Amino acid sequence: MKKNQGENDLNFPNKEKFVKGKGFNVDFVPPSIDTETPEKSKYFHTTIAPDVAKDQPFCLGVDEAGRGPVLGPMVYAVAYCPVDFDLTNFGFADSKTLTAVKRSQLLEDICNTETELGRHVGWSVQSISAKELGAGMLRKYNKYNLNSQAHDTTMSLIQKVYDSGIQIREIYVDTVGPPETYQQKLQARFPQAKVKVTKKADSLFPIVSLASICAKVTRDVQLELVRYLLQTQDWGSGYSSDARTTKWLRSSVQPVFGWKGDIVRYSWQTARDILEVASSKTSSPSFVDVDWHEEKAAPINFTARKPSSKSRSWFGTDFAF
Repeated sequence: MKKNQGENDLNFPNKEKFVKGKGFNVDFVPPSIDTETPEKSKYFHTTIAPDVAKDQPFCLGVDEAGRGPVLGPMVYAVAYCPVDFDLTNFGFADSKTLTAVKRSQLLEDICNTETELGRHVGWSVQSISAKELGAGMLRKYNKYNLNSQAHDTTMSLIQKVYDSGIQIREIYVDTVGPPETYQQKLQARFPQAKVKVTKKADSLFPIVSLASICAKVTRDVQLELVRYLLQTQDWGSGYSSDARTTKWLRSSVQPVFGWKGDIVRYSWQTARDILEVASSKTSSPSFVDVDWHEEKAAPINFTARKPSSKSRSWFGTDFAF
């Protein structure tokens, strides 16, 4: 079916096969990436060899990538393997201490069912797009903050592994917020497993390091695909503290509708300042004041709810420039 012209998908003529060296700087595109819509929220899950999964206890690790940047998705990942499968000899460490090439190589090995890693390790990721993050955080009522989104995503990922028939007996999580409170929350949700939530879990437990690699590589490739499709040369690290990132934000913003590609987190103060404050000291274009009318919603008595994919507001509606 033909897309509406008003949609802001990355539906550009240069959407040919991605080839490294032709403006595309990725060695391996993991199966967790949808190359057609890399900027959208996605869920991905793998299985492991049936003979490995049968009637034995598993450990599971949880980590994320992209919690702080103003650009791109926040990606949560779980990785799991038999408790007695030794991961220490495969070179896993905190993904931040590994080179991008090494992370990519490790994930490629995990995705190869002919390798020991591929047979014994399963993994899942949930990519929460910049658009979805903003949809929750910028609600006028019943805001869905970053910690709530992170907790709900983590529990959903773990539950789906249980639902697939894997017997998880140990769960290790890199902390989001106070570790004690979060550990109690997860332990109550999954009483059949021993839960450990701690800071720097990715450097303490190889299974968390493995999850960290799955999350980091997925996010990095998503960002690179969008950068390539937008034909952007350099937008830096994606963090607000990076001058290259803020330069790109100022130079590519559209005065009324913001940025193409659903890659910018409108809920981040940096993006909001660029949209809302016209400064003669920057290279930003002139801004247009827009008054958006919104009916007051009746209070809803719950703590968190996933935003509807059909919701539309000033930061979420798709436009073509």
